[in-house]
Amino acid sequence: MGEDVQQADPNADMIGTTEVSERDALDLGRLTEWFEANVDGYEGPISYTKFKGGQSNPTYRIDTPGRSYVLRRQPFGKLLPSAHAVDREYKAMSALGPTGFPVPKTYGLCEDTEVIGSKFFVMSLADGRSLWDGRLPGCSREDRREIYNAMIDTMADMHLQNPDAIGLSDFGKPTDYCARQISRWTKQYKLSETEHMPKMERLIEWLPQTIPPQHESSVVHGDYRLDNMIFHKTENRVIAVLDWELSTLGDPIADFSYLMLNWHTESVNRAGILGADLEALGIPSQDEAVERYVARTGYPVPPMDWYFAYNLFRLAGIIQGIKKRVIDGTASSAHAKEASERVSPLVDRAYEFAVAAGMD
Repeated sequence: MGEDVQQADPNADMIGTTEVSERDALDLGRLTEWFEANVDGYEGPISYTKFKGGQSNPTYRIDTPGRSYVLRRQPFGKLLPSAHAVDREYKAMSALGPTGFPVPKTYGLCEDTEVIGSKFFVMSLADGRSLWDGRLPGCSREDRREIYNAMIDTMADMHLQNPDAIGLSDFGKPTDYCARQISRWTKQYKLSETEHMPKMERLIEWLPQTIPPQHESSVVHGDYRLDNMIFHKTENRVIAVLDWELSTLGDPIADFSYLMLNWHTESVNRAGILGADLEALGIPSQDEAVERYVARTGYPVPPMDWYFAYNLFRLAGIIQGIKKRVIDGTASSAHAKEASERVSPLVDRAYEFAVAAGMD
């Protein structure tokens, strides 16, 4: 087992915690009162640090003498409509946990913004490995294949969950997922727009007119990727899928194809493996990954070029929101500015896949 994954990872500075800045500080007195009233088994006192990675919902490690927790909150300040949905994260994990699907245990949701200044929820700390580099340096060839297969299988198992059976029948509209997502991220993009991009305008026009049929409906994560998972310390299996704020009901193929974008992005974009010698590394090819997912779910082989165009468009809309927050001074991560510079390249790549899918 490659124990040196994190040390060899060029993104290792984004893993772990740091002291909480004054801007991100929480009212520990109010928070302690909430823990005492809402968290079973809580025994203080509280100390806390802030996780380095991520730029959407600020995330804290909460330590007590006997147990550690994770607190996820909305950013302070004005938010876009429906963005930073910590309540959706909490609901998804609370529903999936009892099925045996790997998510942290949820302890409580606080929708009273008077406690710390924003909505938040508390969950268990998943004690395992955080992997950021898609090439998995420090792992053996066999380990890499097992880790990638675990990612694919875990996603397939999520998509095979019955939303009605686990209490998520009201978690979203099960049909017309891509149409709704295109509409949503078009609106969010327009609300955050900082410059005019003709290719983005063409995608906004073309995508809604060419949506493939949605064959199934399932719980979809919305941001399923390597660095949103925690792996077991010594085994190549997923022990926790994190960051559920974009989850809803919808088209599982849209969700799966988002994961598959890593085969078309470079390693500078965290988990991207474009240009890597996949055979030498032991990482499944795109065709092998699609074949494994299709075999486990029974779904038809998807039109990947269209879904890649759609997902890159959607990602550009998400990153545009980060870019606007950088300009406004409300982004919560030191890496947000770097991420914000990805909008234009994402639009260009989405446009290329759209052309490959038939856009003239």
